[in-house]
Amino acid sequence: MGTGPTTAASPAAGLHTPVVMTAGGLVWRRRSGALQVQLVHRPRYDDWSWPKGKLEVGESFQGAAIREVGEETGKEIVLGRPLPGLQYLTPDGTVKRVHYWAARRARKGRDSAALTARAPLAPVDRDEVDHAEWFDVDEAEQRLTRTSDRGPLNALVAAESEGVLQTRTLVIARHGRAVPRTAWHGAERDRPLTPLGHGQAAALVPVLAAYGVEHVISSRWERCATTIDPYVRAASLRPSYSEYLTEAQHERSPSRVAATVRDLLEETTESSVICTHRPVLPTVLDVLGRHASRAVADGLPSIDPFLEPGELLVAHVADTTSGPLVVATEKVSPLVW
Repeated sequence: MGTGPTTAASPAAGLHTPVVMTAGGLVWRRRSGALQVQLVHRPRYDDWSWPKGKLEVGESFQGAAIREVGEETGKEIVLGRPLPGLQYLTPDGTVKRVHYWAARRARKGRDSAALTARAPLAPVDRDEVDHAEWFDVDEAEQRLTRTSDRGPLNALVAAESEGVLQTRTLVIARHGRAVPRTAWHGAERDRPLTPLGHGQAAALVPVLAAYGVEHVISSRWERCATTIDPYVRAASLRPSYSEYLTEAQHERSPSRVAATVRDLLEETTESSVICTHRPVLPTVLDVLGRHASRAVADGLPSIDPFLEPGELLVAHVADTTSGPLVVATEKVSPLVW
């Protein structure tokens, strides 16, 4: 799981040197049956590379990826499955660590909610990037200046050959940090978030927007509804609230939770988020595992609490001829500053 770096300049690289965190994407499309990817040319270095850039203070990797790709290509994107990252030593002696995702161009009709939740896209700085061009993958491999940049491309091509490159996301969110049960004297369903929990809820917005979430379903209980509310408002969405996703109803009928997750996997074509509670997570994860390959299923959280408060599990789902298949997952802990 995750999108950690897979190559390094040397075993010792980064032990005593600054690490620069960056994120980007391999934007892909199909034209006349051919798989194409988008490269950018940087005049300062006279090189061809994947669009990417440094994280800003308090920014998530996902938020940085869509912002940097947007600023370098002039187009909004939606993140797909994670790709192998890179780590290398730069000429100035710093270690650069890059996180990559497969990505597609955002579409106004399909991705309107996610685009509404994002900050406006900055114009392309032609001093930084003077060309953004599409190439068939074979030509892109030859154009890439840095040999190590071929690693993410090889993974993208392999996913395409297996028919699992095009994906949607099903995001599982555990509600943010709530007031402890021992400190709350009202009804359990009304137990609210703490200030930290509210910060975690706000930090979910750019992450969910990066994955193109267009459908929200949440437990009716206060701490879940409040966790998902900042994204609902930012994206101008009408959420669905379910009693089945509450702790009490799950205890009575786990099968209804399982059916809800199955419907999102099997009947929904858009990217979605479910916000629920820790005791409900084993049932949710069981359904994901039954729709995943063995390797992906074995990597799902298996130890209580499964997800920490405010944490996400992002499941990337490919719609195959045999049905929906979870082809990759990522755990995401939004930063709260």
